[in-house]
Amino acid sequence: MTDKIQMKTPLVEMDGDEMTRVMWSMVKEKLLLPFIDLKTEYYDLALEKRDETDDQITIEAAEAIKKYGVGVKCATITPNAARVTEYNLKQQWKSPNGTIRAILDGTIFRKPIMVRNIKPAVRNWKKPIILGRHAYGDVYKNVEHRINGPGRAEMVFTPENGEEVRHTIHDFNGSGIIQGIHNLDGSINSFADACFAYALDQKVDLWFSTKDTISKTYDNNFREIFEQVYEEKYKGKFEDAGITYFYTLIDDAVARIIRSEGGMLWALKNYDGDVMSDMLASVFGSLAMMTSVLVSPHGYFEYEAAHGTVQKHYYKHLKGEKTSTNSIALIFAWSGALRKRGELDGTPELVAFADNLEAAATGTIEDGIMTGDLANLAEPPAKRVANTEEFMEEVKKRLENVH
Repeated sequence: MTDKIQMKTPLVEMDGDEMTRVMWSMVKEKLLLPFIDLKTEYYDLALEKRDETDDQITIEAAEAIKKYGVGVKCATITPNAARVTEYNLKQQWKSPNGTIRAILDGTIFRKPIMVRNIKPAVRNWKKPIILGRHAYGDVYKNVEHRINGPGRAEMVFTPENGEEVRHTIHDFNGSGIIQGIHNLDGSINSFADACFAYALDQKVDLWFSTKDTISKTYDNNFREIFEQVYEEKYKGKFEDAGITYFYTLIDDAVARIIRSEGGMLWALKNYDGDVMSDMLASVFGSLAMMTSVLVSPHGYFEYEAAHGTVQKHYYKHLKGEKTSTNSIALIFAWSGALRKRGELDGTPELVAFADNLEAAATGTIEDGIMTGDLANLAEPPAKRVANTEEFMEEVKKRLENVH
């Protein structure tokens, strides 16, 4: 093996929780450190550390991404009431992903990792469908109220200078519920900008869909901003690249997507993107077979595993039992971050390593060696179901063959 690949600038490394934390250190030990002189700015986002620092460490990690430009994040726990008890926490801390997304003003792009022997459940999908999800507002920043009896619900806006605006939501004759949601033109602009830029980077058509026929102000505002950003900044670039921008209603988009062969970037509002990204992951095989990158219009990139912390496998691991946990998403989070770091720093050997790492990982699966979650889906059947560590050792063998 040749000398280790050198890095010019550190990555921001954000460690996580449970089984993904165990795999995180395995990936570094087996697949990165033997080949790269790895430079990282390390932040421990384990739940205990976030609790100890009153979540300031999450904010510090996001600010570090602003400084260095590229981060890579392990999966983390967003605590519910049961986790507060389990970990003896001060409070139910917010999602680290949500905190980081808000600070970086980013858009999440998720893309399936396709291998020849795992066929999509939608058989005509031949190419990956990238999903771009807005990461601000809507139901994720809602205000809700339970109505317990008759009365009038109103929406009121009080301008700093001007007359109060009131809209009647509903005159209630009995009990019910109300919900208020909002969004910001600046955030929608950033979302549109990130989607157009990423479609150009990936050289794929961009589809965008909302329900503006029903939501004639809220959803239509998204549509108008997308069209404005396209006309003013991207139309010529798209034409030069031979790709198109396409808007349609979300129900029409769903029908078209299902009938398509894939190969586009599908941009969606926050909740739509949340639901459809899980649908895409399921159709393509597994959340562990998805890449996820947060792209900020300010030039920051954060690569992450799209799945959770694999709690059940972690409890087995603590008992000393072997697990067969899929590490592909974690491996691709690292390869994505290293590739971007190499592109930004002008170190082609780092880019080549990222390509080789991904090829070694997918090649292992295509050779019939895989973890238990994929063995149930493989055509032809898996030759060998490997445990967590064995799978990484197989990836390492293939990586050593090209280094």
